[in-house]
Amino acid sequence: MAETSDKLLGTLLKKLNQLLEALEKASIAEYVALFQNPKRLLYLNLLAGIFRGFGIAVGFTAVGAVFLYLLGKAAALNLPIIGHFIAEIARIVEAELRRFP
Repeated sequence: MAETSDKLLGTLLKKLNQLLEALEKASIAEYVALFQNPKRLLYLNLLAGIFRGFGIAVGFTAVGAVFLYLLGKAAALNLPIIGHFIAEIARIVEAELRRFP
């Protein structure tokens, strides 16, 4: 009986040490400290949101510029499908400009 109890206690201690190592690797203490300071949490989330929005704006601008560049190159080739597409966009823009003097 004592041998089984010692074996069980040894297994339990081994599992507890594994759990402790996993928690240390996951940096649970830092998360708990962060949640205990709501002002710091709000500040970090605000900064993250600002930089995420800035990254999206810069990325969209870069992708849009590449798209417009490629569209301009395709228009220079006088391809019928692209030409009709650009003419339709120009017509829509002109109509909207006439609508708002």
